[in-house]
Amino acid sequence: MFYFAFKSVVLIPLLRWLFRPRVEGLRHVPQTGAAIIAGNHLSFSDHFMMPVMVKRRITFLAKMEYFTGPGLKGRLTAAFFRGIGAIPVDRSGKEAAQAAVDTALGVLGRGELLGIYPEGTRSHDGRLYKGKVGVAAMALESGAPVIPCAMIGTFESQPTGRLLPRIVPITIRFGEPLDFSRYAGMHDQRAVLRAVTDEIMYAILKLSDQEYVDTYASEAKAALHAVRPPAGPADRPWGARPVPEAGHLEADSSRSAAA
Repeated sequence: MFYFAFKSVVLIPLLRWLFRPRVEGLRHVPQTGAAIIAGNHLSFSDHFMMPVMVKRRITFLAKMEYFTGPGLKGRLTAAFFRGIGAIPVDRSGKEAAQAAVDTALGVLGRGELLGIYPEGTRSHDGRLYKGKVGVAAMALESGAPVIPCAMIGTFESQPTGRLLPRIVPITIRFGEPLDFSRYAGMHDQRAVLRAVTDEIMYAILKLSDQEYVDTYASEAKAALHAVRPPAGPADRPWGARPVPEAGHLEADSSRSAAA
């Protein structure tokens, strides 16, 4: 009840009238039944830009830190994420990652929409990073289709570190559902999880037309901070542009769900 009241009274009037985001491919989001909406993650704004454009409720998995921050800012952030129906996820280890998968399966088991960012964290430079295999585990164990989604313009509006968003053109683009029923019963095979995740990320890449980096975003951030302070939006280390193969198989010991 609070989710739809918050969305209708606060988010929709503010975002649709002020930012006027454009939505493409909304027909690909099913009107009923379980589905996973897997998107790129460029900005804090992503958490509310996408849900505003979808009539159905989207339950997001969000990192635990959003619910436990100190002070007034922490309380307001926690209240916001509870208001949009987010579920806190502990990202501290393998057991926590499995708990996130189990939580997601509960949402999908009720026939609801689950929102997830396979990169696991926001992009610090606007590029698309390697996806974590939690999204694949959720898709294969639930049998739910995956709807790729690209947020375009939210990085320019509110990059990491910017408190208030700029008013710039924003597009939310949904792609055709991805069906992974051919991998039914193979959710415990690491190579399969990697292949499914790569296919999802490739679909997001085609929608967003971002630069792609075959490295986890968290590792790229750690490496960047080790040599210099975080880069601002005008100082992006773009680097090379490798593109993942949709069917690429790669062993991956990580079973971490995106938050």
